[in-house]
Amino acid sequence: MRKFFFFIILLLFLGIFLWQGIFLPKDSSVVEKKLFLIEKGQSLFQIAENLERESLIKNRFFFDFYVLIRGAQNKLQAGEYSLSPSMDITEIAKKIISGEVAKIVVTIPEGFTVKQIEERLGLKLPGENLEGFLFPDTYQFPPRVSGAEVVKKMRDNFDKKFTPYRNEVSGAGLTPFEIITMASLLEKEVKTKEDKELVSGILWKRLENKIPLQIDATITYITGQKTTKISKEETQIDSPYNTYKYLGLPKGPICNPGLESILAAIYPKDSDYWYYLSTPEGETTFSKTLEEHNYAKSKYLR
Repeated sequence: MRKFFFFIILLLFLGIFLWQGIFLPKDSSVVEKKLFLIEKGQSLFQIAENLERESLIKNRFFFDFYVLIRGAQNKLQAGEYSLSPSMDITEIAKKIISGEVAKIVVTIPEGFTVKQIEERLGLKLPGENLEGFLFPDTYQFPPRVSGAEVVKKMRDNFDKKFTPYRNEVSGAGLTPFEIITMASLLEKEVKTKEDKELVSGILWKRLENKIPLQIDATITYITGQKTTKISKEETQIDSPYNTYKYLGLPKGPICNPGLESILAAIYPKDSDYWYYLSTPEGETTFSKTLEEHNYAKSKYLR
């Protein structure tokens, strides 16, 4: 009987020992997380050893024991994880078993240029003709993502969004490059869906009639300035993006437009207007004649 009670007490102490090791974190006061890398091919015991070395768990034995009794030793996934000493063994194991790797959430707004995207990500993006074809959206990237990976993900997203309209674009005798270039102008020039459709109609009509587009946003793209005020001297800059100096669309897109601007470029709205003007308040006023347009300029752009 004494041996039985001794055995029960031993089991009780062992249970408490295991419970504390598994369910009590190494240090609940340290909530700051750190990145923990598991390389492909690493075993359970290597992972546990590294977790202990990084002071994320109290002892590798508890991690080994917990994963083994769950039969999950072959389910641990490689990757980079965001872990903290305030997490217990079960929380850490769950992340690694499920492959819940660390992610950085980044929002790329509509109208961002490639340069602005690079500045936001702190990366150099490799490749040619990226402007216009990196789709603005909210993305999740691993902490050490490469520029090439960013480009692939954003271009894949662009293809996914644009593919349903490719046949319609080619059927209208236009190329995706022309549509995206037009969409980038709309993205920078006007704000609302309705205004974008009207301005799209105006710009396509001006192109057909060989009238210069005279888009202020193409000048600021050249100069890199954020001001909306364009000087007469700037309109004479010799650049294939200068729509004051050269007929037709600029050399290429001047930003990365969103789907609303892309659709406005594909589906322009016909009107009797030939001119438009964006007021300092961001509203758009439309004119049918040059006389009306000049009056609007004198009224809104003093």
